[in-house]
Amino acid sequence: MSEHEQHEHGGHEDHMDHGGHGGPGGHGGHGDHAAQFKDRFWISLALAVPVVFFSEMFADLLGYMRPDFPGAGLIAPVLGTVIFAYGGQPFLTGGWSELKSRRPGMMLLISMAITVAFVASWVTTLQLGGFDLDFWWELALLIVIMLLGHWLEMRALGAASGALDALAALLPDSAEKVTDDGVVEVSLHELQAGDVVLVRSGGRVPADGTVVEGQAEVDESMITGESKPVSRAVGDAVVAGTVATDNALRVEITAVGDDTALAGIQRLVAEAQASSSRAQALADRAAAFLFYFASIAGLITFVVWALLGKLDEAVTRTVTVLVIACPHALGLAIPLVIAISTERAAKAGVLVKNRLALERMRTIDAVLFDKTGTLTKGEPAVTGVATVDVVSHDELLELAAAVEADSEHPLAKAIVRERDARVLVGGNPGGAVASGKLVASDFRSLTGRGVQATVGGAEVAVGGPAYLRENGLTEPDALDAEVAGWKARGAAVLHVVRDGQVLGAIALEDEIREESRQAVAALHKRGVKVAMITGDAHQVAEAVAKELGIDEVFAEVLPQDKDAKVAELQARGLKVAMVGDGVNDAPALARAEVGIAIGAGTDVAIESAGVVLAADDPRAVLSVIDLSKASYRKMWQNLVWATGYNVITVPLAAGVLAFAGVVVSPAAGALLMSISTIVVALNAQLLRRLNLSPTRLAS
Repeated sequence: MSEHEQHEHGGHEDHMDHGGHGGPGGHGGHGDHAAQFKDRFWISLALAVPVVFFSEMFADLLGYMRPDFPGAGLIAPVLGTVIFAYGGQPFLTGGWSELKSRRPGMMLLISMAITVAFVASWVTTLQLGGFDLDFWWELALLIVIMLLGHWLEMRALGAASGALDALAALLPDSAEKVTDDGVVEVSLHELQAGDVVLVRSGGRVPADGTVVEGQAEVDESMITGESKPVSRAVGDAVVAGTVATDNALRVEITAVGDDTALAGIQRLVAEAQASSSRAQALADRAAAFLFYFASIAGLITFVVWALLGKLDEAVTRTVTVLVIACPHALGLAIPLVIAISTERAAKAGVLVKNRLALERMRTIDAVLFDKTGTLTKGEPAVTGVATVDVVSHDELLELAAAVEADSEHPLAKAIVRERDARVLVGGNPGGAVASGKLVASDFRSLTGRGVQATVGGAEVAVGGPAYLRENGLTEPDALDAEVAGWKARGAAVLHVVRDGQVLGAIALEDEIREESRQAVAALHKRGVKVAMITGDAHQVAEAVAKELGIDEVFAEVLPQDKDAKVAELQARGLKVAMVGDGVNDAPALARAEVGIAIGAGTDVAIESAGVVLAADDPRAVLSVIDLSKASYRKMWQNLVWATGYNVITVPLAAGVLAFAGVVVSPAAGALLMSISTIVVALNAQLLRRLNLSPTRLAS
């Protein structure tokens, strides 16, 4: 039996596509589509300038004389035709694809508008029928504005794809591998688990690993979204792509290639781009509805004006309706918001696997946290030291750490860590405690009772109550009250005995994250109920809940029963977000309205969660809530603006107020449509100003 099993823990039980917006193939590669729309936009814009300049309507509007020379009248038709064929090609192709599949959407709406404008303009240019439907400048601006809008959309959608490239760029080109012959430079694909690499000051960690030598402030902003570096020392995990800002580290590689946290993040960002959502479905349905709306409005307009005996006006009004009914702003309203919110989330260390989960987060009434590894660090830490007058707290810890130094038991490691931490900040200013030079010899494990060794010529033992009973020792009165309090909250209690005298006791508990306190308080401020679930004993769970101010506790719950507790909360009418480390929480994560997996490393690929927090910071739940609410507001702001444009301008363009002398001219309609598109795009871009720093959100 190893010393892992030889401590008595004092009863401590804690183990520790957008429907064809991008053309016939959908968005496909966002980068390719963005480049396509960018090139077509700039070329079409250059061609549109002379078309607009030579437009009679535009010249009259601004009051200038158009140059008059042979062929001047052909500039607008010829260049307008080029713009229609070249700039309008993505829309025409996409519209034809939607028509063939009998799934009308945004591309069909756009292609209908530009085709009607193109045909009407040629009819006027060729003086067929005597119509005054010179739409060349409106056609040119329509296509240019739509290309600009789709370029912005593709660029925003490609930003999350760009995040993949940016993440990959975080890795160094090579690594410095430590060998028996010294340090040699190797390529990343040559690294294997178990290799030790040197990460110099200012250098990036080449693969996931554990620090085996050195201490440094590490910039983990690419994982956590936090700009403040964190201290990493021997035994701490580091993630590929992070930066050692001030000192060198030696790191033993634990994961390479596709097994690294960075690779997991890349997969999740890709999954987020591919996932669908109710908002996307809404945009697709809205586009289909508006296609029928525009078609029917055009038909009614033509019939009514024809019945009034004004055939020319019927054609003019109908063409105007069909040209300006294209709700390009609506086509941008939702896709842009979704794309930008996903990108912002990824940069903040919130990895959205399922966009529907992000949308649901704004409606959450209760957050259910798994305790171990989520609200706590999942490993024991020294939380209390009590001594008799013979020794100080630091001296007691030094004696215990000397005995436990070579043990791999989690409690032993916790005692050594606490001793080291006190030495680093000064410890006791004199003697062996400050220097940390006490060395144990003749180490012996005492099965089920503790460990014993010789330290400074004295026999020193570290053990639980069983050790005291076996050796006929009693706990000093000076320790009774404090030890009783530790045991009441479920702490493991170890006694330090020197030459048969009990010198003191050490309490060890699963350490609560400081971030957990801030997360719970901030959730309460937002009116969200906070619950905790754990397999630990009730006294352990209640102690943690009391310290954090948690509303409800589910204790002694088996892993397979956690989803039943989620269902219990849901039965009360609560919408639940479950936050867990993903190891035993998969059923509960799947059961909740939103499943949130927490923690970096290979766990970032947990399938059951809709959202993954790349860092082990529970405050990031606040980022998900705030981003969800902000995204929802932007979607509806854009929808109201975009649909409001159509609701107002289409009837006016049809001539419902013609009797009062109020009509929307083709020029005014095109201008309003352009303004609407730009407003929607700029409004969506405001999401980039959202600060998702967990520190700020929890303050």
